Amino acid sequence: MKPKQIEDGVFLVGSADISDSRDCMVYLLDLEELVMIDTGSGPGLNMIISNIRYLGFDPARLSTIILTHCHIDHVGGAHEFKKRYGARIIMHNLDAAVVERGDSKMTAAHWYEVPFAPLKIDTKLLQEEERLTFGQHELVCLHTPGHTPGSISVYIDKSGKRILFGQDIHGPFMAEFGSDIGHWQISMEKLLALKADVLCEGHFGVYRPNEKVTDYIERYLDEYGDRPL
Repeated sequence: MKPKQIEDGVFLVGSADISDSRDCMVYLLDLEELVMIDTGSGPGLNMIISNIRYLGFDPARLSTIILTHCHIDHVGGAHEFKKRYGARIIMHNLDAAVVERGDSKMTAAHWYEVPFAPLKIDTKLLQEEERLTFGQHELVCLHTPGHTPGSISVYIDKSGKRILFGQDIHGPFMAEFGSDIGHWQISMEKLLALKADVLCEGHFGVYRPNEKVTDYIERYLDEYGDRPL
């Protein structure tokens, strides 16, 4: 599997298949400057950088990294991207504390046997909805707790389509991560209401059109809806 364009200005540059088996799906957005959503676990970082170049982009243009939550398969490469390219790191305040103290349990770094040092977060999101502007483009960050307290989902309206980055919609849900099924259910209803045309998920691929996005989210609502944590 190779890096590829998903939609206009949206690319897949990392995953368990194309960078490292421990990586989530890593998305690159060309918004006049480069924005990346999640970073993978760290060991696949050089492959992700190679994939960015393969697609014709200079990784030095990477200005911003949005971390959707605190788990190592999503945040592990952030240190090095920040060190090499000066990328600004953004995530929700509730998960930022875990990352800033380098918590190997709450980041699940101990599961993956990947070291994780404390990482300073440059911008901490505090609101239910926050909008980030990149040139003529706007990314909307929604607080969607459930998998973790500070999980966020991101969407952009681009070229007539609403593209949603909903990384770990599927869970898992564990008390040690601060998971909350009730909060997650509310979050999923919030995502369904967006009526996204494309869902870029964190581990299981890209879903389109809206009917498949809806089916994907509702399948997990059915599976977990009556299950206590």
